[in-house]
Amino acid sequence: MTEQPRLVFTGNVVADLVLGIDALPEPGGDTIAGTTLVTAGGGLTVMLAAERDGLPVVFAGQYGTGPFGTVVRAALASSGVEIVSAGLDDVDSGFSVVLVDGTAERTFVTSVGAEGRLTRADLDRVPVAPDDLVFVSGYSLAHPANAAALPGWLDGLPAGVRVIVDPSPLADELDGDLLDRVLARTDLLTANARETRILTGTGNLPAAATSLRARIRPTGAVVVRDAANGCWITDQVSAPPVHVPGFAVDAVDSTGAGDTHGGVLAAALSRGDDLAAAARRANAAAAIAVTRRGPATAPTATEIDALLAR
Repeated sequence: MTEQPRLVFTGNVVADLVLGIDALPEPGGDTIAGTTLVTAGGGLTVMLAAERDGLPVVFAGQYGTGPFGTVVRAALASSGVEIVSAGLDDVDSGFSVVLVDGTAERTFVTSVGAEGRLTRADLDRVPVAPDDLVFVSGYSLAHPANAAALPGWLDGLPAGVRVIVDPSPLADELDGDLLDRVLARTDLLTANARETRILTGTGNLPAAATSLRARIRPTGAVVVRDAANGCWITDQVSAPPVHVPGFAVDAVDSTGAGDTHGGVLAAALSRGDDLAAAARRANAAAAIAVTRRGPATAPTATEIDALLAR
């Protein structure tokens, strides 16, 4: 019997300090947060989203020891995902200050820690089967050590392994040659509207999706997320790009919505769903996530099924 595919996640888990505010203050100003939350975030959301939708997850990333590492370690221990690394004992995990304004938009300021010290030796400890999916985040590609380790490791993966890449909000800081090398091994590129505009220079999302598809593997697919509007998809079947509508909800916090979308997208594709069905399911999951405060708010499969049924 063929073993169930897994999601091998190579991204970062950090501590999130989430502050709810009415609006960002002007430079030099200040504002009082209405809500405060300290929790684990970053790539944890991708992993929880996939795991809660039935896809086993292996965490291949690195993490540290210290106040923020304690938050990260506790979250990983209770997540249900398989953890490969024992973590680093000489450096703390990083953290992100997350500012969520009255429109539910989020803005980040991140300090890098142990998650930015992933090595090729760390990655080589992860056995990857041909049916597995590998998730790569632009956050990792922005860290010199991780960026040096990942491309060669990706090149050596079995041909059948599907590589999913999310360029992250740091898309404008990634080295172009490095990104091109990673995209050449990418089977699914998922990016939000801002990231897509940065990578292509156009705000026309269908045109941007078509442009990006030419930069990945010939059999690959592109998903361009457009917040509450849903997403645009393109692959060998759905070319030219097709719009997959979103779900109307009352959003309170968009933190982790894209990560939730990516995790559920991977889970659906691992079960054999076509891209359109997987994107619709991911849209539903993200819609549920934005009705909850905090980054790691991915819904369960039952909750997603209920929204799709409505």
